[in-house]
Amino acid sequence: MDKTFDPAVVEARWRETWEQQDAYAAGQHAPGDGQPYSIMIPPPNVTGTLHMGHAFQHTIMDALIRYQRMRGRDTLWQPGTDHAGIATQMVVERNLKQAGEPGRAELGRDRFLDKVWEWKRYSAGTISGQIRRMGSSVDWSREAFTMDPGYSTAVIEHFVRLHDAGLIYRGKRLVNWDPVLQTAISDLEVVSEEEKGFLWHFRYPLTDGSGHLVVATTRPETMLGDTAVAVHPEDERYRHLVGRMIRLPLCDREIPIIADDYVDPEFGTGCVKITPAHDFNDYQVGQRHGLPLINVLTRTANLTDDVPVAYRGLDRFEARQRIVADFEVQGLLDKVQDHVLKVPRGDRTGVVLEPWLTDQWFVDLTRDTLPDGRPGGRATITRPALEAVESGRMRFVPDNWKTTYFHWLHNIQDWCISRQLWWGHRIPAWYDADGQVYVGRDEAEVRRKHGLPTDTKLHQDNDVFDTWFSSDIWPFATLGWPEATPELQKYYPGAVLVTGFDIIFFWVARMMMMGLYFHQEVPFREVYITGLVRDPEGNKMSKSKGNVLDPLDVVDGISLEALLTKRTTGLMQPEMAKRIEKKTRKDYPDGIAAVGVDALRFTFAALATQGRDIRFDASRAEGYRNFCNKIWNAARFVLMQCEDQDTGLDAGAEVVLSSADRWIISQLQRLETEAAQHFADYRFDLLAAALYQFIWNEYCDWYLELSKPALQQGSVEEQRGTRRTLVRVLETSLRLLHPLMPFLTEDIWQRVAPLAGINDGLLMHQPYPQADTARLDDRAEADIAWLKTVILGVRQIRGEMDLSPAKPLPLKVQNATAVDDERLRRLDGSIRFLARVDSIEILGAEAPPSAVALCGDMKLLVPMAGLIDKDAELSRLDKQIAKLGSDREKTATRVQNPNFGKAPEAVQQQARDLLAQQDADLERLREQRLRIEQL
Repeated sequence: MDKTFDPAVVEARWRETWEQQDAYAAGQHAPGDGQPYSIMIPPPNVTGTLHMGHAFQHTIMDALIRYQRMRGRDTLWQPGTDHAGIATQMVVERNLKQAGEPGRAELGRDRFLDKVWEWKRYSAGTISGQIRRMGSSVDWSREAFTMDPGYSTAVIEHFVRLHDAGLIYRGKRLVNWDPVLQTAISDLEVVSEEEKGFLWHFRYPLTDGSGHLVVATTRPETMLGDTAVAVHPEDERYRHLVGRMIRLPLCDREIPIIADDYVDPEFGTGCVKITPAHDFNDYQVGQRHGLPLINVLTRTANLTDDVPVAYRGLDRFEARQRIVADFEVQGLLDKVQDHVLKVPRGDRTGVVLEPWLTDQWFVDLTRDTLPDGRPGGRATITRPALEAVESGRMRFVPDNWKTTYFHWLHNIQDWCISRQLWWGHRIPAWYDADGQVYVGRDEAEVRRKHGLPTDTKLHQDNDVFDTWFSSDIWPFATLGWPEATPELQKYYPGAVLVTGFDIIFFWVARMMMMGLYFHQEVPFREVYITGLVRDPEGNKMSKSKGNVLDPLDVVDGISLEALLTKRTTGLMQPEMAKRIEKKTRKDYPDGIAAVGVDALRFTFAALATQGRDIRFDASRAEGYRNFCNKIWNAARFVLMQCEDQDTGLDAGAEVVLSSADRWIISQLQRLETEAAQHFADYRFDLLAAALYQFIWNEYCDWYLELSKPALQQGSVEEQRGTRRTLVRVLETSLRLLHPLMPFLTEDIWQRVAPLAGINDGLLMHQPYPQADTARLDDRAEADIAWLKTVILGVRQIRGEMDLSPAKPLPLKVQNATAVDDERLRRLDGSIRFLARVDSIEILGAEAPPSAVALCGDMKLLVPMAGLIDKDAELSRLDKQIAKLGSDREKTATRVQNPNFGKAPEAVQQQARDLLAQQDADLERLREQRLRIEQL
């Protein structure tokens, strides 16, 4: 082995080897019963590169797949990418603009889609490269894309079958409309935040001239589409006016006064203008009262020709100003109030959205029975998805996320699945000259199914499907559906879905609905919900905040200058660039040190608590790079001790195991039990902690040292036993660690395995260790726990007395029990070697002046006479006491200052903790000085 661990070299070697050997392929390498275990990767959008969230989730999925593969399961980890309709179209349009090329409108549909496909090939290649770099053992032979020909066939089949069952319909309804993208978007893509605005109070005159009503609105421009004024039916102020007419200001139109329970008599004046074509609540009121719908906005949010001439063509906000001014001129502006309101904005464009009346395609999710008597969407799609989780057929981990899932399904609305885009699956619907719509898998089927003459001209719907409608069949479309493929029979349903809480609505629930509808089976048995990767301060990572990290920058390292360039290039405003540069220099003054894939993966595992937030700090990954080095160096020691030596492979050779050998083997069984439980519970943080504790502390720090006396001084049988234990525990530990650290473990295992009697194959195809309770050894564990206390006690004395670790010491013992006495004799060699003592003596009641440590009730004494220069040691301690006393007084003065009480509580507590520590250290130094003075 090389003297130092070089992650880049090791990763490149094994990444190439694994792929050349087709090591990840499903249907192979299943040494056990071969029971299928599949995970469908949440397909990343082809909008750029993978971020820290992807890298985190891929680490979890790969750990599960590698673990189950080693358990003998027939594993499939299905890779692929999503076309991401809106997001990808936006990226390509932005790229064209930045490059000075013609835009979408100038290019036309076909040429623009060619540009998108060019981007897809570039982005998907980048994404697959990142996945490979992270060691993700996906089955690359099955890589899918949501617009591959086979997948597209499945999407069309999905639509046609639902339509033929009456569960998809086309209708004119209100949708969330983005005037910049000029498309409908989902309720889930709306970000509503409180903003400061105004509440305008307008007077609407009664047609008979007997007075007026005052209505309040936050969107004056929509009043041009009012078709009623509503009051509450029990409101005594207005009950007598119900049924009367109002003349709508600025318009030559009369509208009725209606009564509806929707109105809150306590809000405003108790009179509400009703604009059914531009407000979701008003739309419902309009439906109940048969009100007309007047659309006053175009797809770009300009005013239509259905409004008075003075406002036609105006931008909605310009029209707002003019309408308010005209009300004031006519004396109909009652008052204007400051008002905080929820403003809906598109999550991608940030533009204010409009409820807009337009023809769209919808999936019925709300009716139990259709008008023709067939079962509706609530009965056949929504309710089964609820019942599957209620019954436990599918469970969330952590369990509390099912509440979020239930809330959405209980309040679900029909799903608008059409988008006014060019990039995506074009809706398989055709129209004739009269506007009659026909649905089929292609135009030929439409003509055949409906008996249309060959000269009937048809044109296909220009809209495409909502991306989530395409991806809700991902768990079975990637397995060859609608064909009944062997893969579909074998790998559906999947074992687990690993995803974030932010797409429980978008994707998890919809996959559940469609999986159950088409297969009467859940698409996955469990859903493991991960937290959101945030920066060290808990902020969401975003380009605008300047805190985004590319996972490969952590793997490979990056200089401060390169990091600044990545974060601040482009069309960024100077103020933002300056702010981002300042934060970057603060967080990473020396750039980011290279840690390698294994250290980053282990960091993600250690952070995988079952909470919402995951605070990532690159410095923590550097700490786990040290863990990799520790394992590497331990392996080098083992190989130096065991290569070309007898490691107990001969079955007839006698083997003697020391207490240390039996202890580490026993501890290994406990670790194997823990590992299995943590995988079952999805507690990767506890798994990482257990592996780290055992490998670093028990095996590397303790067992390797405990093995040296036997290797150097033991009998042939003892040396053979220790070498066998060294090799086999290391080999087993590498198998335990492999799912989290695949590269490092594979590289070392290939060198260690032959010494353990394993001479072929890859580590990833070896069995995952399982505990053997017969190898638990309580006596050995108690022996080594006692031995550790003795060794640490002597080391504590060395530290307190400032004695060299190399200086042999005499050890005296008081209050030894019979068990202590027996252990002192049996473990004499280990104590002398690890504690560096040259003699061990059991004393009675009398003892010379000594430094003392405790091992239970047993006292460990090291006589000070002759070991130290008394005067020099007293002088050294006096200086330490004086320095610490001075520091303590400064801390005390700070804590006692009345103004210090104004500091943040965390700062105050930190100072109090420091003062307590300084007091404890002073007491210890004074006791030490007293002991030396008595010599």
